[in-house]
Amino acid sequence: MSLPEALPRLIATDLDGTLLRDDKTVSARTIAALAAAESAGLEVIFVTGRPARWMNVVSDHVHGHGIAICGNGAAVVDLHQGGELVETRPLPRENACAIVGALRTAAPGVTFAVERTTGLHYEPDYPPFGFDPAFEIAPVERLLAPDARHAGLPVLKLLAHHPALDPDAFLTLARSVAGAYGEVTRSSPAALLEISAPGVSKASTLADRCARRGIRPDEVVAFGDMPNDLEMLGWAGTAYAMANAHPAVLAATPHRTTSNEDDGVARVIEQLLSCRRPVAG
Repeated sequence: MSLPEALPRLIATDLDGTLLRDDKTVSARTIAALAAAESAGLEVIFVTGRPARWMNVVSDHVHGHGIAICGNGAAVVDLHQGGELVETRPLPRENACAIVGALRTAAPGVTFAVERTTGLHYEPDYPPFGFDPAFEIAPVERLLAPDARHAGLPVLKLLAHHPALDPDAFLTLARSVAGAYGEVTRSSPAALLEISAPGVSKASTLADRCARRGIRPDEVVAFGDMPNDLEMLGWAGTAYAMANAHPAVLAATPHRTTSNEDDGVARVIEQLLSCRRPVAG
């Protein structure tokens, strides 16, 4: 396990497949490591593809800092205030419509969901989340129409699901036909793509938050496991791929830690705190 020369100022960590165990819990060891990091003066920020309403899994483990980046960078929320939105970086309606048209043509059988600031809206054939019922079910063209019932609410992400395509092949195809209209990525083991506004990613929003606090990339340690983490891992001064990470993440990330099931994030934090001194703020 390679460590930076000095204690970082900020730890940025993905959740699913990274900080969270497979049962979506935070282990006692990880809870203790997060608390120790904050006690040592490090800021911890969760950077996830999850919407704000799915952040209850970690909201009890927020200490001095309550900001989290959700929706792959499309939303910044204050977990101390119950997930209150601090900032949004929405996908323009015309971009979303162009993406839908391009994917309808390139990948017949694709179905869509629209993630707005208040919840999920999806097509009749889109695989539902049983724990997160839709606000509205209708063809995506209707969901994105200028006179749609929720048209006044920002679109944070467009989700595209295909029942048969290989997930990585679907990602490559979508980027080739729709990448001009938005940032296309994936974090699910299924052929489920997440599409944000152009230039919006975990990395871009994290970089903006750090710049506001005067934190340089070389003062950031980041953790991740899936393609939606790649830009963030490339931006951070020190980046760790989980042992269970997607092959593209393992190939692109210089450092490794153990799996999410083996407290990989906590292990690095413990090592950092045991042998490094803080850098000057």
